[in-house]
Amino acid sequence: MKMTDNSAIKSRIADSKRIVVKIGSSSLVHENGKMNYRALELLVRQLAELQNFGKQVILVSSGAVAAGMGKLKMKTKPAEIGKRQALAAIGQGLLMQIYEKLFAEYGVNVAQVLLTKEDIAHRERYLSVGNTFDALFEYDIVPIVNENDTTSFAELKVGDNDTLAALTACLVEADLLILLSDIDGLYTANPRQDSNARRLSLVEGISDEIEAMAGSAGSAVGTGGMMTKIAAAKIAGGCGIPMILTDGSISEVLYKIFDGDDVGTVFLPKDKGMVKKKSWLAYGADSSGKIIVDDGALTALTKKGSSLLPSGVKAVEGSFRQGDIVAVCCESNPDQEIAKGFVNYSAAEIQLIKGCQTQNIKDILGDADWDDEIIHRDYMSVKI
Repeated sequence: MKMTDNSAIKSRIADSKRIVVKIGSSSLVHENGKMNYRALELLVRQLAELQNFGKQVILVSSGAVAAGMGKLKMKTKPAEIGKRQALAAIGQGLLMQIYEKLFAEYGVNVAQVLLTKEDIAHRERYLSVGNTFDALFEYDIVPIVNENDTTSFAELKVGDNDTLAALTACLVEADLLILLSDIDGLYTANPRQDSNARRLSLVEGISDEIEAMAGSAGSAVGTGGMMTKIAAAKIAGGCGIPMILTDGSISEVLYKIFDGDDVGTVFLPKDKGMVKKKSWLAYGADSSGKIIVDDGALTALTKKGSSLLPSGVKAVEGSFRQGDIVAVCCESNPDQEIAKGFVNYSAAEIQLIKGCQTQNIKDILGDADWDDEIIHRDYMSVKI
């Protein structure tokens, strides 16, 4: 459904049943590194009330490393990965203890779900995690999700719980994603540096101009910046899920969101989101290699919903086998991934048939039952 008026947008948000809420470290921790219990209590009360109202809530919570820092009275995050992993190990248990105590005051049970990139990238593990969430919802539990920072080197290095929240929203097929940060939305410029910056209440598509508005600096205790919020909006939007970015310190901010108040920035999704398997392909699955295509193939894939044929292939990168998941990029911008899918040919075979017409495949590879498509559209997810 394409929404062009505020009433339709407000109605969709208010009617959201399954909600993923992400809270950043800067919203949970004081500047001195100690936990902000007042902020935690206010957040928990709102989430408990949303559940009482009949909504299914998932909380994606940063703060394990920050909690560990507070426990050891550290004011700056160490650069060494091993020390940060140790802080995460110290802080994660403390963080869950706090959440369990606060939610219990409202009669709500919680469960800890620690995820890594591998849990998202492997299809079987991805489906297993989805089944776990479904069971937790049946038991009326609020899942509290975090990256498994203690063991996940890559996740800790980027520290990107915004992306984790968006992937979680796609995984559970959420109706709404809310990112609670230390800024009340996307601005035309950095409001801390430019007094003329204005907040955008609505973003209907992630354009180059929107991405250019995003800064890179995070807070002293967090590691994300506006770019990770924009990336999260693209992932959620690709799955058909609207996202709201707002300031977690705004009084009763979640109530205001569902009451239809103008808080934060609403990022509208594509008219029709991807089915669950294709959203996993696009944003969760790891790629074994890369196929570079020409502008004609780019148009066919993104505008016409076509399969990828040999004639549009310009180059192949990496070593992969038939059936592997491979990224597709355009020669005009080879660093931008436009699609991912299951290939019908190995990298070596594609090297031989790239640029040829479908009817010539047998002449090149031999008389066998070869597929016409390098990647069939039914087994490909287009991201732009």
